[in-house]
Amino acid sequence: MLSMFTESPLIGALILLLIDTVMWRVISPKQYNWKVLARLVIFLMYSLLLFNEGLSPLEPAPAGDSVPLQMAATALEIGWWLFGARTLTVIIGAVMMQRVGHTGRLIQDLLGAGLFLIAVIAALAYVLNLPVKGVLATSGALAIIVGLALQSTLSDVFSGIVLNTTKPYQIDDWIAIDGTEGRVTDIDWRATFLQTSQGSMIVIPNSMAAKAKITNFSRPSDMFGVSISLLISPHIRPNRVFDALERAAQGCRILLTKPAPKITIKSTGSGGVEYEVSGFVISMDQKRAVRNQLFDLAYRHLLAAGINWLSTVETNEPVRHSRARALLDHSSIFSTTLSDEEKDKVSQNMTRQAFQPGEMILPGGEISEHLYIIESGVVTVALSRGGVKFEAGRMGPGEVIGEAGIVSGKALPADFAALTFCYLYRIEKEYFRPCVEARHDISEAMKALVEFRLQISQTLLQEEPKAIEKKGFLQWLRRRA
Repeated sequence: MLSMFTESPLIGALILLLIDTVMWRVISPKQYNWKVLARLVIFLMYSLLLFNEGLSPLEPAPAGDSVPLQMAATALEIGWWLFGARTLTVIIGAVMMQRVGHTGRLIQDLLGAGLFLIAVIAALAYVLNLPVKGVLATSGALAIIVGLALQSTLSDVFSGIVLNTTKPYQIDDWIAIDGTEGRVTDIDWRATFLQTSQGSMIVIPNSMAAKAKITNFSRPSDMFGVSISLLISPHIRPNRVFDALERAAQGCRILLTKPAPKITIKSTGSGGVEYEVSGFVISMDQKRAVRNQLFDLAYRHLLAAGINWLSTVETNEPVRHSRARALLDHSSIFSTTLSDEEKDKVSQNMTRQAFQPGEMILPGGEISEHLYIIESGVVTVALSRGGVKFEAGRMGPGEVIGEAGIVSGKALPADFAALTFCYLYRIEKEYFRPCVEARHDISEAMKALVEFRLQISQTLLQEEPKAIEKKGFLQWLRRRA
């Protein structure tokens, strides 16, 4: 094998180039540093092979009796310049990836192009012994012609340099460019790639991005704004609307408490008053679910406060039912299972009860002797895991508490307490249990609710797996740094 390298340097050089190509493709991209090291070793072997044959890339190939051998020697020297430019490019790329990460890829490509241009000019000057001034003059004229032909493409390239330098956004940032919203998946020398919430890919040229209005939802911190707008009658006092919408925002547990959600009036007019509920979440993926939940909570809390969303025709008809009767009409369990006569009868046996913020409604493990229906306010649900309590959920108007004690005589492990000032209607167990036993549909609906809550509780009460600490030389160094 070694004799083949020494006796046939051209074949040995081709074999080294083939090994470099194969190793570059075989070694995993995750082991990028090993790939760079392998290329550097092969380049040094290539250089050693060249110098052992008395060839120098700084001089033309020596003239010999055989023209093919002289051409082969010239090809080896030109290949040394190009191979050296490629090796230096990947070394610079490895250093930049550690320093600036993926955002430096465009600069790396431009540096690589510059290195290859220098290598070509050096090969023409040293190996082929051509006049560099003439080559540069010819290449300069050619560059002007190519630049005019590729004016828009060059604009994208230089705009990409500006974007990578100023860094208004980075990979994985959620941004909006002139109203086009998505997550940045890649930034190359020509364009920025966005993945929308629908999963589609949008390609925006860098020249357009550099001139456009850019909104970065991931800056200055990992918080994403979410808001909804509601149109309410101008005849309703704003303070009543504020109270109801504040309870709706408090009922959405996903919203961050700092900064706290805000309720503001966006516009007023004879056609109605537009209210905005705004807050922040920690993930862009949560925005759609939070918006839907806020609309539902706003509807329920406004309805509990006796406020309807503005419609095209407003009526001033008096309320025909009592508050207890109206609550049964909007309860998820009783709205369809009870007839109007049964709702009238049950509502006459409901007692209204007030709870202060922080007051316990039903402790965990206690069998309830009452069925509670939330009329207004927010109720927090807490579980205990390892002796530490944590909030598992929040409840709002129309939801029921204590159904386990009614249908099965069991207790849930959760604590139900008032998060805000709450009004709840209480139905005594002695009165309501015969009604549940007589009505199969009500019994099945409440049993399904009990099973669902028990399943959620068991899932949340499972111990979280402990992270296994990785041990190794790097971790040892970090602990001692």
